[in-house]
Amino acid sequence: MIPNSHRLGFVWAACFFLLGNSAGAQERPNVLFISVDDMNDWTTTHDGYAGKVHTPNLERLAKRGTTFINAHTASPVCCPSRTAIMLGKRPSTTGIYNNGQWWRPHLPDAVSLPMYFRQHGYKAIGAGKVFHHTAGFNPPDQWDNFQRLTFRDDPWFRGNKLNYPWSKPAKYPRGYPFSGLPGTPHEGDWGVIPDLDEKDYDDSSTVDYAVRALGRRHEKPFFLACGIFRPHLPWYVPAKYFDMYPLDEIKLPVVPRDDLNDVPSPGRELSAKRRKEFLNIKQHGKWKEAVQAYLASISYADAQLGRVLNALVKSAYSQNTIIFFCSDHGWHLGEKNHWHKSTLWEESTRIPFIISVPGMTPGGSRCERPVDMLCAYPTLVELCGIEPRDDLDGASIVPLLKNPATDWKIPAVTEFRRGQCAVRSGRYRYIRYSDGSQELYDHWKDPNEWTNLAGQSEFKVIIRQLSGWIPEKFAPNAPSKSAYEFNPATYSWIRKNSGHKQ
Repeated sequence: MIPNSHRLGFVWAACFFLLGNSAGAQERPNVLFISVDDMNDWTTTHDGYAGKVHTPNLERLAKRGTTFINAHTASPVCCPSRTAIMLGKRPSTTGIYNNGQWWRPHLPDAVSLPMYFRQHGYKAIGAGKVFHHTAGFNPPDQWDNFQRLTFRDDPWFRGNKLNYPWSKPAKYPRGYPFSGLPGTPHEGDWGVIPDLDEKDYDDSSTVDYAVRALGRRHEKPFFLACGIFRPHLPWYVPAKYFDMYPLDEIKLPVVPRDDLNDVPSPGRELSAKRRKEFLNIKQHGKWKEAVQAYLASISYADAQLGRVLNALVKSAYSQNTIIFFCSDHGWHLGEKNHWHKSTLWEESTRIPFIISVPGMTPGGSRCERPVDMLCAYPTLVELCGIEPRDDLDGASIVPLLKNPATDWKIPAVTEFRRGQCAVRSGRYRYIRYSDGSQELYDHWKDPNEWTNLAGQSEFKVIIRQLSGWIPEKFAPNAPSKSAYEFNPATYSWIRKNSGHKQ
């Protein structure tokens, strides 16, 4: 929770007017909310990759808005991150700490971002992965209309589990695994799916929905969410995106042999997760190929973003639509000897984040102040002149949109599992694990986080200041999915131990 002394008031109401166009006059701006999955800072807007990366559409968006180059996730895993964004509350408030939990039966009275916009006269529509994509995360009463993610591109991956009731089981296609990597988990595969056109990938279907929505006449202002799944693995994208990255031009992360020597035991344990995958990749000489596949997936996601931007430019809504773009968390590709997400280091927490507000954000501006995704809910509410809420954990960043260099005292806070946090200021990253062990990194001198300063006495004051932003209380873990019987037809839950319907 943001301390009261730092809580920003509702200081500005949006004053947009769309006059004389085919959509009709509107006094409130529309919102185009675009999320991507697992995209780290390896983009041309955030300079996280040592080589050349192709993200021209992120560059387009950055030229019309403000890029937050020190932006961080609320949690480095999908479900708690997206729940935090859409409910405006931290995992330590909700108890949603992992992907095996459902927010709706646990928090039946919670009002999500699209629900709040609906309550205030907006049409809420969307497609793709907005909340976590499995059944039970995206109840239909949030939306006027919503198109679910169906995974048409890789149905054999999702199978016919209850979490994916819309999927049908299918045999592995010819050529699987497409990476040619024996022993890799299915989710860790990458490559080009034979005989699958780009238009048939599920993200293409998601973007098709957004394009159609932008081409329609809307009598009310809209909140349109477009959840692009890539670069989430498996890294299946059309061949032309792989062709953008010749293997001989791939730059691998530098990983010092002794990098983890000064990391406390909980950090080393997080690093060891998914290391078997990483070792298998390296042992078979496929590290560059895996990095190539991730970069290809980033460029594919960027191309889908471009389709949405093109549709907006051609629409009647270009001049009165706020664009909010973010990833749910970052991704390791060997840094800290880790493969995947789920750590409290920079690679897991730092994300691309851009906001474009017509009439407010100067094109091409960059903000170096630390922000986390708890800002989404209060910021969009304020920008749209909607009644603010006093029960949200984040602060509006409208002051930073008006002036990216304005004084800002609030750091970015990331939580992973109960009782573990990272606090990112403009200069430092502070990590505290549930056993009290700590890490501290000086990003001005050590951007790769190779030297843990937490044991050095001269940094006691810095640690004390940053630790003050860690939540005082952490809510108990919400029940796991296994605690409920879920009916996808009615979107209802029955608690197994009580029989209570939720």
